[in-house]
Amino acid sequence: MSPDDFRANNPRFLKGNFEQNMRIVHAVETVATEVAAKPARVALAWLLAQGDDIVPIPGTKHVFRMEENAAATDVTLTAGQVARLSAIEMPVGDRYADMSRINR
Repeated sequence: MSPDDFRANNPRFLKGNFEQNMRIVHAVETVATEVAAKPARVALAWLLAQGDDIVPIPGTKHVFRMEENAAATDVTLTAGQVARLSAIEMPVGDRYADMSRINR
């Protein structure tokens, strides 16, 4: 990553954390391969599988991405796949770099 890339200072992308967090990517990619869908669709399908009171609202700037996201409703995950995705441990590292100066 270049020094001006946001991720260069994001704790979850720092050396050590990045490598550990790739396990999440691999787990989602595995299920995506099983259901012949893109990983983003699998992530949204997993959210939709959590119950009728969950409505994912992914942001996008492009209509084609919105259409891809909406296609997550066509992805059917098995109970086993939902369980495997639900069992993924949380990412390593804080979500953002220290922001204590901003909140003063």
